[in-house]
Amino acid sequence: EDGARLSHSHEKQYYYALQSLTLWRDITDDMFRLWCMAEEDLLSETITYSPQDTGQGMQRVQQSPRTYKAMQQILARVQSKVSHWIGSSVIHMGDHNVPNALSFIDKYTQVPRILGPIVSCLENLERIVEEDDGIKEMVEGFGGYEKVRKDILYDFFKSAFDGSGADNFYDAGSCIDGRLTSAWNWCSQLPTKDFYLFFKLTGFTGFDGEFYK
Repeated sequence: EDGARLSHSHEKQYYYALQSLTLWRDITDDMFRLWCMAEEDLLSETITYSPQDTGQGMQRVQQSPRTYKAMQQILARVQSKVSHWIGSSVIHMGDHNVPNALSFIDKYTQVPRILGPIVSCLENLERIVEEDDGIKEMVEGFGGYEKVRKDILYDFFKSAFDGSGADNFYDAGSCIDGRLTSAWNWCSQLPTKDFYLFFKLTGFTGFDGEFYK
């Protein structure tokens, strides 16, 4: 449905989303080391780059062995924390999906931009429901705050981790990079969701810009 490439059971989807979020957390926690590795790869005198049209314009495609090795270590650490790994362990780097180490870093610095507005919406909606009778009445028309909260979270954990965002399994799906692609795809579809108005009510202006706290 809507480009979904994965068909997990409820239990399998729970663990798939949990391990994806755990991976994003560990990447974010290790970002300083990844930045250092990325700079060394980008400035390497032995590994050259080639300008290529990756389908998203001309990009500097360059292998990034230091960053790739660091990412493998992070992935292995996360896999040791979870009971069993679901999906692919392929790490895209130095190809048309993730042309170089800088592109990789840029992708994962977007994680707070994806998750932050969702958390902000849920926290602020609860507050304004208590403060504004008109908004409280509107939310009750959708079944109440708890139902709205569950609807948002249900849709996010289902549709932001469904392998969507591209027209083939190599570019999307369950690979390490594809998990983030699916999440961005969910973000692009947010205006079509029934609960989008609650994001606007709580100050949401976009995943790339500022949002009110």
